[in-house]
Amino acid sequence: MTSPTSTRPPVTERAVPAPQQPPRARRRVPGWLLGAVAVVVAACLPLLNLPLPGVLPGPTYMPGSLHLMALCMIFAALALSYHLLYGVAGMLSFGHALYFAAGAYGLAILLDRTDMPLLVAGALALVAAIVLATVVGAVSLRVSGVSFAMVTLAFAQAGNVMARRNPSGLTGGEEGIGLTTTNVPDALVGVVNTRNMFWLALATLVLVYVVVTWVQRSRAGHVVEATRENEMRVRVIGQPPYLIRLLTFVIAGALAAAVGMVYLLLQSQAVPTITSADFTIQALIMVVLGGVGSRWGAVVGAIVYTLLDQRLSVLAGSDLVESLPTLLHVPLSEPAFILGVLFILVVLFMPGGIAGGASRLTGRRRGPARAAGSHTETAAEAAERRRLEELA
Repeated sequence: MTSPTSTRPPVTERAVPAPQQPPRARRRVPGWLLGAVAVVVAACLPLLNLPLPGVLPGPTYMPGSLHLMALCMIFAALALSYHLLYGVAGMLSFGHALYFAAGAYGLAILLDRTDMPLLVAGALALVAAIVLATVVGAVSLRVSGVSFAMVTLAFAQAGNVMARRNPSGLTGGEEGIGLTTTNVPDALVGVVNTRNMFWLALATLVLVYVVVTWVQRSRAGHVVEATRENEMRVRVIGQPPYLIRLLTFVIAGALAAAVGMVYLLLQSQAVPTITSADFTIQALIMVVLGGVGSRWGAVVGAIVYTLLDQRLSVLAGSDLVESLPTLLHVPLSEPAFILGVLFILVVLFMPGGIAGGASRLTGRRRGPARAAGSHTETAAEAAERRRLEELA
């Protein structure tokens, strides 16, 4: 008997599941493009009839609104210079106003006592401010932490006393010193030219932002950031932390002095208030409000703080506040009290400031894409790793 041929059942191929592709993250708009658009929009504001009730005293083309917006940009540039000192280098200084005042007072004194053109006087005032920042930084950086903050405060207080004592009639004492407009171009003098001052303030802000970005991304910027995180490691690989910190200190002081000169042209006067430690603390609040370590956060924080400071003064004297009961009228009539409460709320509920809040908001909106990449190193960790690799 022949055995029947056995037939095997057909083998069915199992479908191999295709590897799941991680969800694509949304393409981010380059930061420089957003910045360029913001600058173009800001430059067009003097040409527009754009009312912002409660924010500006009138339409954007009016001199009062242009003056306020120019002041916001000047303080934003000052906050950027302090960001370089505190947010990048980690140096808490209570004397940064000294260099801002040195630029304003130095230019005002040179224009008042000499016959120099504006640019020449500005260059000499900037050189004097750089020398001052070098001397103060060389002494202050011998210590660190709270001691560093106290030494910078002592230098700032000395400058404040000198401005108020009016040595040889140079500073004008408590009344300050006015701007002598003999050698100042007519395009920068008078209420009718507030538009030009607005554009000058905007150009100053852009220039300071570019310089701060360049310094922060340079090798020196990487070293000073690494020093802030771990100074011993930087010393081990042979980098000089003291010299790099001093360089950063001087650059921040020079930028503050340049901004102080533009402030003098806008305000037509330099007063002792800008030499006080309170003025430095205002710059610190601007940086913390915007988000420590964020350049655009420092700009936004300064603009928000300046607008609140100016507009809350109007609110404090309004009939609405006057009609409130004493329990509410007394605190609301003090703009500093309202600003203090707002600052406390930001520190408590937005530890990263405005920039941190915006990052968390956009992170939630990314949703699955962010969750899929959560196991990888963060951007800050990657930047720190690259920084240390470059230093090594």
